[in-house]
Amino acid sequence: MISASITPIEREDVRAARERARTSVVVIGAGINGISTFRDLAMQGVDVLLVERDDFAAGATAASSHMIHGGIRYLENGEFRLVKESVQERNGLLKIAPHYVKPLETTIPIYSTFSGILTAPLRFLTHKQGKPQERGAFLIKLGLTLYDTFSRDGGSVPRHRFHGRKKSLQQLPKLDHDIKYTATYYDASVHDPERLALDVLRDGEAAHPGAHALNYVEAVGLDEQGVLLRDRETGSEFRIEADVVVNASGPWTDLTNDALGTRTAFMGGTKGSHIVLDHPELLDATAGREIFFEHSDGRIVLIYPLKGRVLVGTTDLEADPREPARCTEEEVQYFFDLIGHVFPTIDVDRSQIVYRYSGIRPLPHHDETAPGFVSRDYRIEQRKEPGLPAVFSLVGGKWTTFRALGENLADRVLTELGRSRIASTVGVRIGGGNAYPRTPRRRIEWLRQNVGDTDRGRTLFVRYGTRAAEVAAFLAEGDDAQIVGDALSTRELLWMVENEHVRHVTDVVLRRTDLAFTGNANAAAVQAIADGLAPLLGWDASRVDDEVDACLKVLHDEHGVSGPELDIRVVG
Repeated sequence: MISASITPIEREDVRAARERARTSVVVIGAGINGISTFRDLAMQGVDVLLVERDDFAAGATAASSHMIHGGIRYLENGEFRLVKESVQERNGLLKIAPHYVKPLETTIPIYSTFSGILTAPLRFLTHKQGKPQERGAFLIKLGLTLYDTFSRDGGSVPRHRFHGRKKSLQQLPKLDHDIKYTATYYDASVHDPERLALDVLRDGEAAHPGAHALNYVEAVGLDEQGVLLRDRETGSEFRIEADVVVNASGPWTDLTNDALGTRTAFMGGTKGSHIVLDHPELLDATAGREIFFEHSDGRIVLIYPLKGRVLVGTTDLEADPREPARCTEEEVQYFFDLIGHVFPTIDVDRSQIVYRYSGIRPLPHHDETAPGFVSRDYRIEQRKEPGLPAVFSLVGGKWTTFRALGENLADRVLTELGRSRIASTVGVRIGGGNAYPRTPRRRIEWLRQNVGDTDRGRTLFVRYGTRAAEVAAFLAEGDDAQIVGDALSTRELLWMVENEHVRHVTDVVLRRTDLAFTGNANAAAVQAIADGLAPLLGWDASRVDDEVDACLKVLHDEHGVSGPELDIRVVG
């Protein structure tokens, strides 16, 4: 990605890490679980270094279904502990991260009354998929009633409700008219998962002066002298002494352990793909709800509105973490088929896809267990050899439980260090969720007082929550020019470079903003962002071209983004 005309210059944050040369804990992998562990340790006053070979939250964390959920289907797996913890954490996130985590009304179309009663117990006992069979109203009612018992938390979300065909079609007239019932319950969605992860990261950095984070730095070895790290920007290597190493690299955990000198076979992740549609008719048909159901092949699928678009997912296919995950044309057709199953009168085609993405779930090795029955719970594996730091490997984990998981993993590390917990993350507000205005009236008041009740002010508020006030004050301190409509400006790019570890155009397009997700990352926007970053990061014209070409290639090859200008740049 770096032009041959530029001599790489060591980054200030990497230079500082090299000079410190020691920390108590190195956390490898800055997905949401590694970031959560980093924050928790920082809150205990532990010196901790977080390293990520790509950008923060660039892997499985960014490829989620954008859901914060209790996992109603895990009840069938008998994972009651996980469901209880997940629901508790969901309810907690609605309170501590309200700027990104929102209640999500969810409706299940139901076609029969008693289907699945005989096969469900067998699935529960054997954890084998068997021949897929639709769940009828009786089983779904039973599951939702049990789910409600886990959800009790002072009314964080309403209880479920059932409707017959007539009322269901009154509320959702585009649904398949062959349904007999619908069941509606509430979970939650995370509108900007990458930004929530970044908020947790920044809270960790602020919690303790000995907490530092580096993106584009990978762990490539471990010996008596410490952890060997490589700066992927310059190729330079350096060592950090540490007492404990935490391997939180998700689906790549075994590959990281191999680099650290130990062969493991902990992981067995599966690929999940999604598409994002710009489809006003389908958007209207959802009536603001997620449509959640089991397809005829036994896979759980979802259709729901997000950011004025419709997100459709997901698949559950065996995957090799050494290969890049891509949403294939077969998966796209699969999504179109399931849309046709739920909304048979609505036509969709590939021209309406504005974004597609795929990732690998960090699931444990599962032999013959069907993907749908592989546990979404997590465990911690420990290795300790004479003369080497203790190594903890995280196996499993999901978005919803990141706070609890980070707490449990931090407790194991604290025990190894001989230290005690001095602070809890329970109920601690995250980033822009602090003093968040809950009602429409208070939101308008907040906007007027802090950022302005304008399109630009609302964009900042959606992007940063109440941290938007700090950003707006920064923007007002110097010359600021819009570069992508109301979505982005030159001083906001400076803010991202100075406060959010931006190193590349892709960091901005894919993770600091929703430009790519919403289909607004065209060639002109990418060029404008590269030009805006150039003076901030010391890029010459050749480097700018490299950055633009690299970003457009990622959008085209990995996310299915197309368009005349973009295609010319990529293909030409």
